[in-house]
Amino acid sequence: MISYMPWVKQFFRDRLAVFGFFIILSLILVAIFAPYLAPTTSIYDVHLSERLQPPSSRHLFGTDSQGRDILSRVIYGSRITIVIAVIAIGASLFLGVPLGLFAGYSQNWLSGTIQRISDIFLSIPQLILAIAIAAVLKPSITTAILALSLTYWPWFSRLVYAQARSLKVSTFIEATQALGASTPRIIFLHVLPNVITPIIIRSTIGMGYTILTAAALGFLGVGAQPPSPEWGLTLAEAREFLPKTWWFALFPGLAIFTVVMGFNMLGDGLRDVIDPRLRISRK
Repeated sequence: MISYMPWVKQFFRDRLAVFGFFIILSLILVAIFAPYLAPTTSIYDVHLSERLQPPSSRHLFGTDSQGRDILSRVIYGSRITIVIAVIAIGASLFLGVPLGLFAGYSQNWLSGTIQRISDIFLSIPQLILAIAIAAVLKPSITTAILALSLTYWPWFSRLVYAQARSLKVSTFIEATQALGASTPRIIFLHVLPNVITPIIIRSTIGMGYTILTAAALGFLGVGAQPPSPEWGLTLAEAREFLPKTWWFALFPGLAIFTVVMGFNMLGDGLRDVIDPRLRISRK
């Protein structure tokens, strides 16, 4: 039986990784308990008499151009952030991992076609490609998720492809082939478990990058639409009031920065702990 205690102890010795973990844990808790944490649940109601008020005891983060409490909208925006990131990364995994496994283990024209398609997607910056896809469709959160999923799956495909190619020539895979195991059995019962580690690391870091890209789509007007409290959209609404109403853009921007930083630190910590090659190189 594999003991995970050494990994846990090593992880908690990494202060940055632990800090990132608590940032993400806080994000999840804030999203779950948003109705109890937000000063007001009426995040869509317009109060023009209170528009653009600076931070105060009544509104800790101030109010926006419609008189809505910014703290409440940042808190509820965390729900949208999590939904976008989880669905986009989940869809990318669902598409990219099987394609990468098949292309890496098989050597035929279809395998080559999958890799050429991946190369085409990877040759274009993800943000540019996501903007192009989202611009063709009707701007919405669903469109943003679709654009992110269609542009991020090649990263998983390429990662799994490289791992599967190296595993295919390993001794235990050759022994399994000699015993007459079918290709699907070898791929999903022997190859896939051995590529879980890099998939987890890539997924964690990818969550942060996906959140940042989703915010960029909202900021450019091809993602979330008003009156959504999505953080990137809030920044877009705040830019015309800068620099006088600094609080309007500051707090949503800090939220994006903190969450992306948290996922990056957590991903780096997980990579240091569970990547066998890094553990061996440090001995």
